[in-house]
Amino acid sequence: MRSIDRFANKFADKTLDKVSGMTRRQVLRSSLAAGVSAGLAALLPGAAAAQTSGATAGSVRVLTNSHWGAFEAIVSEGRLTGVIPFAADTHPSPMIQNFPALVTDRTRIAQPMVREGWLRRRLDSDRTARGSEPFVAVGWDEALDLVAEELTRIRAAYGHESVFGGSYGWGSAGRFHVSDNLTNRFLALTGGYTGSVGNYSYGAGMVLLPRVLGSNQAISGPLTNWSVIAEHSDLVVLFGGAAFKNGQISWGGTGAHTTEPAMRAAHAAGVKFVSVNPVREDDAETVGADWLKIRPNTDTALMLALCHELLSGGKADEAFLARCTVGWERVKAYLTGESDGVAKSADWAATITQIPAEEIRALAARMARGRTMIMTAWSLQRADHGEQPWWATILLASVLGQIGLPGGGFGFSYTSTNGVGMPVGGHSFPSPRRGRNPVKRDIPVARVADMLLQPGETVDFNGREVTYPEIRYIHWAGGNPFHHHQDLNRLSRAWAVPETIVVQEPWWTATARRADIVLPVTTTLERNDIGASVRDRWVVAMKQAIAPVGQARNDFDILADLAERFDQRAAFTEDRNEMQWLRHIWDRGRQRGARSGLTMPDFDTFWAEGAFEVPAGNEDFVFLADFRADPEGNRLRTPSGRIELFSETISGFGYADCPGHPAWLEPREWLGAAAQTQAAPLHLISSHPRLRLHSQMDNAPLARAAKIAGREPVMIHPEDAAARGIEAGEVVEIFNARGRLLAGATLTERVRPGVIVVYEGAWLDRDPERGLDRHGNPNMVTADHGTSSLTQGCAAQSCLVQLRRHDGPAPPVRAFEPPATVRSPAP
Repeated sequence: MRSIDRFANKFADKTLDKVSGMTRRQVLRSSLAAGVSAGLAALLPGAAAAQTSGATAGSVRVLTNSHWGAFEAIVSEGRLTGVIPFAADTHPSPMIQNFPALVTDRTRIAQPMVREGWLRRRLDSDRTARGSEPFVAVGWDEALDLVAEELTRIRAAYGHESVFGGSYGWGSAGRFHVSDNLTNRFLALTGGYTGSVGNYSYGAGMVLLPRVLGSNQAISGPLTNWSVIAEHSDLVVLFGGAAFKNGQISWGGTGAHTTEPAMRAAHAAGVKFVSVNPVREDDAETVGADWLKIRPNTDTALMLALCHELLSGGKADEAFLARCTVGWERVKAYLTGESDGVAKSADWAATITQIPAEEIRALAARMARGRTMIMTAWSLQRADHGEQPWWATILLASVLGQIGLPGGGFGFSYTSTNGVGMPVGGHSFPSPRRGRNPVKRDIPVARVADMLLQPGETVDFNGREVTYPEIRYIHWAGGNPFHHHQDLNRLSRAWAVPETIVVQEPWWTATARRADIVLPVTTTLERNDIGASVRDRWVVAMKQAIAPVGQARNDFDILADLAERFDQRAAFTEDRNEMQWLRHIWDRGRQRGARSGLTMPDFDTFWAEGAFEVPAGNEDFVFLADFRADPEGNRLRTPSGRIELFSETISGFGYADCPGHPAWLEPREWLGAAAQTQAAPLHLISSHPRLRLHSQMDNAPLARAAKIAGREPVMIHPEDAAARGIEAGEVVEIFNARGRLLAGATLTERVRPGVIVVYEGAWLDRDPERGLDRHGNPNMVTADHGTSSLTQGCAAQSCLVQLRRHDGPAPPVRAFEPPATVRSPAP
């Protein structure tokens, strides 16, 4: 509780709270204390009571870390029997309770496997049979020999660029066992590969922001601290909502969950919230947020209208705009309609957003009346023209003129992942380097199906042209493209193109099922690592708790043995084993800390103690404060040195779908297109789930218990359900021209009419004959095209569908049944 106490003490000696008469310190302490017991219960009733289950006489406790949080693993007679949340975590995620069942689940891959048809016929195998054929169990030496032979053959025949080192995904927490880094390191050392850039989470934003702000700090942080927001903000406007569930996870590991207690504390301190979101399945109501039920994909129009109202009402901060931005006059001409004849007024936006004009005007006045922080979620840029709402966020904050002031400005990650906005001292730990890739070829990460289906074609991307290579070999580790990619029927067709696909994976995911060679990998609990995130105060020794299940091996050892087959073992391992690498990583991190004035113990002390708490950083940090104070002395890394509301660079690219300033551009699919909505009148939102991390842990007890009729739930407004004769608990079919999926109906007024929600991440259970997923993966129907020519990100949130009750018996779900295995390939 020490860091929480410091957070509460930040507000000592404040004035009386206007409503309750309590001091802000009392309010904050009360809120934070209540949160300790409420954290688990709010997500899953009974989870808090179960947190110490499994501890028995003679058992041992082993501290480790994960994306869901740090915990002590309870081990008895070599078996994981329970978990205890890390003592410093006041809001532990219930998902850590999945681990005892998950590590030995029947979906674990027991030993190396080879697809029967590929092993028997190699080049003549039916590649469309991936996912339906049985596997043959082989030994490790045979499996690795096959991988090395194929990699050598394909490179000799088609060149190194014909190898795709995909490996996109979250993998496991820890600084050493980073599966995509290790895989790409191996491929680079042995000749090179085609790689990828960007991500599915905020790929459009990460291309835009360096052009507009000079860096991606507005995503990765540091951002204005929650303590500053609680003390100085009058209003927080949440575009895309505020989901506590997103705060359950953090890349690299989580020592303490801070998103929910920080928001609750800010609310208790008197900060008001407004949630702009088509869905209220978030936790905005917990902080008393007003709900604006916006039509999906229209946030840019609303932000432009807010700017217009501020401008027309004399509330635009012209002095800030002149000092700290470029392009305001050109943007102003667009807002007023001088440049295109259309004023971006509240009346104009009301017809697009379906938020009444008077509510838009009232919000603009409210934002100008006090100190306003704008928090825009990652989800908004995962749509057609996804960069526009983020650019419009920066425009709106600039017009308000509060960027760089305590409690004002903007940020893009506060409610999308854990730890953002907390005063974490400067520390970072390296991972094994990917190494120099001799092949200078990469693609935007979300364009993988285009690459496989359209070799030789060229696509615009961020001011350059990318030509897709002809891929013959895929090596994937630590990810599941048959979860996170769009239009999975299309991806299935693309997946049949390469001659050989190798997957390293602990469980029989949809991607592992569709491999030719499957190499079983250990989980976090079966190896040693160091858990550390720059957004988290705790560095955790991730100690191996149990022996590897079956014949599983860690990625490092697998790839070291592969590297040996290319005479590259020494270069790959740098003559270090696992523990030597951990010592090296710690020592490097310790050196970095020392340069920032951080004193850390030696490795042996850290490993013995199990965790190290990083002292708090600057609790008064305000994003862009130095820039605001002296724009010339603290120039941004943009061509102008200022915030680029109009970008000459982007304008110069000449992209029809991305002009040089924030603009309202109709999505390809949205509820405002009358012709489209005749066939597909519902907008599907596929948001992050409550009880898993994307597809990770979908095979675990908590996620499976939340299914309806064994399928992923779909949230439907009662009006939409009644119009289709659908009742709660029934199996329904969601469909459009791209595909179909089955889901279990749940009726709720927490979605606006015309909108349905299916959480992403259900393990794919595709019927190839019907193009139907039996389990409820929404990417069966989402569109597979780039956000724009500039950003080429994921556009999953622009998706129209139809919904109907599924008549007749629903087919059984087999997503969690391991594939068939045979002793040897058929003759």
